[in-house]
Amino acid sequence: MKKYLVAVFAVLLISGCSKDKEESTEIAKDDEEKEIEVVDMTDGEEEVEVILPYQAPFTGVRGEEEFTNRPVLVTINNHPHARPQSGIAQADIVYEMVAEANVTRLLALYQSELPERIGPVRSARDYFIEIANGLDAFYVAHGYSPEARQILASGVVDHINGMQYDGTLFNRSKDRKAPHNSYTTGEHVLQGMEKVGASIEIEKMPPFSYYESAEGAKMGAIASVIDVRFGVSEDFHHVYTYDTLTQQYSRSSGGHLTTDKDTLEQVSLSNLLFFEVPHQTIDDQGRQQLNLTSGGRAYLFQAGIMKEIEWQQIDGILVPMENGLPAMLVPGKSWVHLVKTKPGMEQMVTFSP
Repeated sequence: MKKYLVAVFAVLLISGCSKDKEESTEIAKDDEEKEIEVVDMTDGEEEVEVILPYQAPFTGVRGEEEFTNRPVLVTINNHPHARPQSGIAQADIVYEMVAEANVTRLLALYQSELPERIGPVRSARDYFIEIANGLDAFYVAHGYSPEARQILASGVVDHINGMQYDGTLFNRSKDRKAPHNSYTTGEHVLQGMEKVGASIEIEKMPPFSYYESAEGAKMGAIASVIDVRFGVSEDFHHVYTYDTLTQQYSRSSGGHLTTDKDTLEQVSLSNLLFFEVPHQTIDDQGRQQLNLTSGGRAYLFQAGIMKEIEWQQIDGILVPMENGLPAMLVPGKSWVHLVKTKPGMEQMVTFSP
């Protein structure tokens, strides 16, 4: 919008009795006119910030169109042989947690966009399904633990599984070996939703809260580099580094930057969350049981700042909490780590300015 400035020149006509008085009046008049001439007479364009009408429920990023897609939650393989993964940079939220012992898997949540290719897709666990159910997400996996198989068979979540659709909705890549080579696509996910009669529109909104920008989050302890270790293996040693220019965190695992295999896009994050969750080993394979209803201590990193907060399960969704309310998040993508109460966050998560 242009705002136009109009300057009105006033001429002072002063009559004097003497020539000297007249001359001094003219000099004063000239000086006044010269002073007025410095006023900016040019057209100026004022920048007006346009706030887009709709906000993405899982990122807080605003857009011109309503975000109506149902969230999709995909179990993605995080074994070193499965890296780099496809579709990882497009996820609104990634949840990372152990599957066996200290080997982690990822749950990639897609709602703002659905990538062209996703994977490698890996097997389900009962607590993965619990997270999907809480989010009312369409759940995608390839394989299952015995417990997860029973839960999926009960119909608690809408889902597709590579065990039933291998070679159709799931395809094997030739450049990797099983079980690190099962992939699906955004198109196949939509076909799967139609095949099982699942709703494609979001019906449950998460109770997340967002700042307008990263500027609102800059209160807390300075933390530019964050390390998290799942066990002693460097393969599951992750490092996050904050960039003050982009106001985003990059991620690396085992010394390698986390990027998307197909697009080469670097994972770029606005929020890092660490929830301390009780774990229990339930079999000789090292499979875990996670208590996702207990709530507990949490760390939140955003805008180069660290805060000690809490987490709670609210209506099935894991929510960061601060002073009894959902903690404010910076608009953008988030990565959520579920870490063990033993040895605890102080041992697993370290940070430096």
